[in-house]
Amino acid sequence: MKLNEELLKEELTTSADDTLLVRATRKAMTRLIPMMCLVYFMSYIDRTNVALAKTHLNSDLGISAAAYGLGAGLFFLSYAFLEIPSNLTMFKVGPRRWIVRIAITWGVLSGLMMFVQGERSFYLLRFLLGAAEAGLFPSLMYMITIWFAQKYRATAIGFLYLAATTALMVGGPLGGGLMELDGVGGLRGWQWMFMLEGMLTVVVGAVTWFKLPETPKDAPWLTEAEAEILTEQAIGAAPHTEVKLRGNMGIAFGRPFIVILGLIYLFNQITTIGIIFNVPAIVESLNVHGAFLIGLISGITGIGATIGVLVIPRIYRRFHNEAAAVGIVAGLTALTTIIYTMTSNPTAKIILIGVSMIFIIGTLPLFWSIAMARMSGLMAAAGLALINTVGLIGGFAGPYLFGLAESKTGNPSAGFSVVIASSIIGVLMALLLHVALRREDVAAALAVARQA
Repeated sequence: MKLNEELLKEELTTSADDTLLVRATRKAMTRLIPMMCLVYFMSYIDRTNVALAKTHLNSDLGISAAAYGLGAGLFFLSYAFLEIPSNLTMFKVGPRRWIVRIAITWGVLSGLMMFVQGERSFYLLRFLLGAAEAGLFPSLMYMITIWFAQKYRATAIGFLYLAATTALMVGGPLGGGLMELDGVGGLRGWQWMFMLEGMLTVVVGAVTWFKLPETPKDAPWLTEAEAEILTEQAIGAAPHTEVKLRGNMGIAFGRPFIVILGLIYLFNQITTIGIIFNVPAIVESLNVHGAFLIGLISGITGIGATIGVLVIPRIYRRFHNEAAAVGIVAGLTALTTIIYTMTSNPTAKIILIGVSMIFIIGTLPLFWSIAMARMSGLMAAAGLALINTVGLIGGFAGPYLFGLAESKTGNPSAGFSVVIASSIIGVLMALLLHVALRREDVAAALAVARQA
């Protein structure tokens, strides 16, 4: 009888904790995530605007397709080079301060893009812009690890990517509309676009300082009990407690699943950034004219990506094999792109670009959820930064390879051969990921058993 009473008390306590966690998580989803999404939204607006300016930079300043591809990619090179140092600094000073610093400096540099005079200034500003934005994405990911329990992280990441996909949808028409200011005040349309969108980013950074709480205990809209349970559940049952990288480099960077995830992300980013930075030129090559109309149609990438981040994580919940889900989505990307290269109908090509983005972007929330489930604390800050750093090399390679393909063929769509190859490699890497995850999970279970 006494045992039954104890079991009933434990069950009631668990039920009350679950209710409290759900309420606290709902508050965080509605109060924290929108501010994080706003910052990430502006980062993708920045990536959309340079794509819209591509043909104008060529006609006004003589920047060729290959030079554009190199300049666009240099952003990711400096971003990657400073990613890990930036995220380690974030861990020391706190994510709120660091995210605000990133937003303001990249907003200023984005505005300065209006003063580009040729290839050298284009290269320089793109390189500096990447250096300024380094650490943004893993900082946002790190905030999710300290705010949300594992079972809610895929949803939180999905909302974050929804901000990016929304930017892809509205960034084209917004940038195209601003470029219609061509000639006003003696400025070209692309100069207006860079200036106004850069100023808006600075404003968003300033607002973030006042509206983004750093940890649950700093949020005035949470009760003490709600903040406590969010922190407790975010830490999980078996956190990494290391507080220094020295002596723990293997845990932070050397675990096989981290390396493989980084490589899969690299090939995903080759396809993602390659397409995003070139789709306006592809649309224009299909006999579409006018900056606003080109921007509007280019929004197909955002529509496809939005469907992906809303639908694929839901389907993913039915999979017991995480790596299989990643591999299947990569295979569907390859299949869609092969069909794209086989059709000549302009409407079909535009639709297929949108369909490919369903798979390319839709896989990302589950990808990061796989990583976050197996790291926390400083190891999460370092490990997530490493994965993103490796991926950013793909961000450099994608536009550059697309630019080379276009320069050799004269066809902006030639870069889709790169997408096919990257997607097939992604399928093969998913097989290696399956083995690595199984070994990681077995090792973690044994470690927990030894502690018990």
